Amino acid sequence: MATIALDVVTPNGSVFHEEDAEIVVLQTKQGELGVMAGHIPTVTPLKIGVLRVKINGKFEYLAVTEGFAEIRPEQITVLVQAGEFSKDIDSERAESAKARAEQLLLKSQDERVDTYRAELALQRAVNRIEVSKY
Repeated sequence: MATIALDVVTPNGSVFHEEDAEIVVLQTKQGELGVMAGHIPTVTPLKIGVLRVKINGKFEYLAVTEGFAEIRPEQITVLVQAGEFSKDIDSERAESAKARAEQLLLKSQDERVDTYRAELALQRAVNRIEVSKY
């Protein structure tokens, strides 16, 4: 089976590199996108979600923030603000972040709160909680 290289890059550097991915499943703004070797060149915006990569018949799961993916026939480069493996996610910390974001959203009706940022924080926390279950 032909494979494809995957790089997941954040502002702090590469968080994941794999030369022999069988399939990479991305959460794009338009929906879920599965990418295999030989895919047509594409650039697509990503939403907060799970990035799944199949290596040697097993899936690895990463929680990623919004960003972009550049897809070429032989390589995928994912550019995101943060990416974290399911096994590395601190569930308690994610639950605390979720509670803080929910509190901010409740306060937004009474005080000056940036609801957009609070909603993004909530989405990131919920995503991390979900991905940590894999």
